[in-house]
Amino acid sequence: MDIHNALKALADKINPLKSHITNEESTKHAFVLPFINLLGYDTFNPTEVVPEFTADIGLKKGEKVDYAIIQNEQPILIIECKYWNTNLDIHNSQLFRYFHTTKTRFALLTNGIEYRFYTDLEEANKMDEKPFLEFDITLLKENTIHEIAKFHKSNFDIEKIVDNASSLKYTKEIKKVLNEELISPSYDMVKLLTGQVYSGRFTERVHEEFSKLVHKALNQTISDRVNDRLNTALTKEHEKQQEEHPIIEEKESKVITTEEEQDAYRIVVAILRRDIPVDRIVARDTQSYFGILLDDNNRKPLCRLYFNGKKKQIGIFKKEKKEQKEHITTIEDIYQFEKELLATIKLYDND
Repeated sequence: MDIHNALKALADKINPLKSHITNEESTKHAFVLPFINLLGYDTFNPTEVVPEFTADIGLKKGEKVDYAIIQNEQPILIIECKYWNTNLDIHNSQLFRYFHTTKTRFALLTNGIEYRFYTDLEEANKMDEKPFLEFDITLLKENTIHEIAKFHKSNFDIEKIVDNASSLKYTKEIKKVLNEELISPSYDMVKLLTGQVYSGRFTERVHEEFSKLVHKALNQTISDRVNDRLNTALTKEHEKQQEEHPIIEEKESKVITTEEEQDAYRIVVAILRRDIPVDRIVARDTQSYFGILLDDNNRKPLCRLYFNGKKKQIGIFKKEKKEQKEHITTIEDIYQFEKELLATIKLYDND
């Protein structure tokens, strides 16, 4: 099993097992050790994975970190574990103390669901306050899996990971700043953008007026770019279907795809694209419903939209791939079924 499938398999076990995991020790055995295993390290080999690794701090002896992964008799990754329901924000200080007493370049803080990887980009042998890689194993994206794979035993290269860590860390921080600006543009952002379009003096009144305009413009720009990409994908898919099924298209000429159905399709794509590429999400309209399929396969429906009647409905596919229809008032209500839609993808993982 490759690391992609192994991570998905471990993630699928998290929710069913959580209610049976009642402490830190069981979290280690159920969630953390399997993660170490899928990275290619033998958790039963004490020369490769050392539990309760000694990390003495000054005069304080007997301090231990939960696990250390060893290579050439030196720790390459130390791991501190917490109970799965623990907030990790208040626990990095403990790992911070352990970091400088070992020769490792990497540290991991985890509760078996959230994973935070640290290194020493800002000052040698002193763990950074912020992680360079952070993820929830139940919400993995393709680019994150690619980064996790670099820690696999067969790929591990300290210099390559450290070189890439800087890019990962600061890209993550910049994205966080941008998200905050999208929600509430800062004074400096408003002043910067206003200065590009307004020649007058930047007074408090101007700031107040342009704050709203900048907020609106930023969000409309993001929305426009997303819609442009979705429209391109829809156009390509339509052209592909015309080439592959010219006769079927002629027979189904009575089918009219409404603008509302297209907008709803874009919302579904915006949700599902977190886990799968856009080109795998295919629209197929019929006289009865607007279908959205995985890989253009009728046996892999992701959802169905029933907009032709007086009331709108969305058909969600759950266990055993049975359809369950839910009433919606507006197409924005589709966002309420985000978890169900993402879970539907997993129904076809083994098909």
